[in-house]
Amino acid sequence: MRSFTALVNPIAGGGSAAQRWQPLADLITAAGASVTVELTESQAHAVELAANAARRGDVVVAVGGDGLVRDVAQGVVDADGTLGIVPAGRGNDLARKLNLPTEHAELAELLLNAPEKRIDVIDAAGSVVLGNVYAGVDSLSTRIINDNRWMPAKLVYRLAPVRALLSWQPPTYTVTADGQTITGKAHTVVVANSGAYGHGLQIVPGAVVDDGLLDVMIVGAGPKWRIASFMSQAKTGAHVDRPEVQIIRAKEVVVDADKPVPVGADGDDLGALPCTIRVRPGALKILAP
Repeated sequence: MRSFTALVNPIAGGGSAAQRWQPLADLITAAGASVTVELTESQAHAVELAANAARRGDVVVAVGGDGLVRDVAQGVVDADGTLGIVPAGRGNDLARKLNLPTEHAELAELLLNAPEKRIDVIDAAGSVVLGNVYAGVDSLSTRIINDNRWMPAKLVYRLAPVRALLSWQPPTYTVTADGQTITGKAHTVVVANSGAYGHGLQIVPGAVVDDGLLDVMIVGAGPKWRIASFMSQAKTGAHVDRPEVQIIRAKEVVVDADKPVPVGADGDDLGALPCTIRVRPGALKILAP
């Protein structure tokens, strides 16, 4: 039978992650499995705890949002372990992409008995990313979201892009994808593994987590007022048919710009451009449907 180490982000979901985990822990221990719980203190701490637990042979369960899942995956990949996810953050976009159950009994059953599957990860600036790397008005929004954790998730995820737009001036990007170079003014460049972000947006709906490729979306510059309709269409993925949207696929992408642009990754800050982004096919073992 599997053994588990649950890494809980104490601030995820407004501090509710531990409450989310406890009923699952009760079900898992009742089934006869051993469970260890650790509270994460920082990104580096989460990576270290995950690697140590994976080396012991435990399934490492990330109890938090997409940021914690990314940090735990870093340690799990390094140790060739297995990741489980209990969505307990504000975004939980990867969990939705993977169709993870939300009911306690179904999620406990998955953790106990689901076969392992392998999915791709992104390597960006030396970090493992499971969802997406992005640089543009959305990465500015990420900074605003993380500076306003006290606000309700649905509200801040909708207001942050509006605030970011007030100061945004689109730079000229240079995107090199497997040797093909594209240059032009744009509002954002998204390099997707999962294609889901922003609390439920299907930003790159064609992205697949186990195809060995990155889906690169370039949103060309245009009037700022059009971004509102773009974001509305992104709820369903219909925005990809807009004329300013270009999508290509590649295994390695280098993104740069003619002025400073922050880089976001799964809801957190990853520094600034330039950034080299590569796919690592099948690098992560995960429990998912």
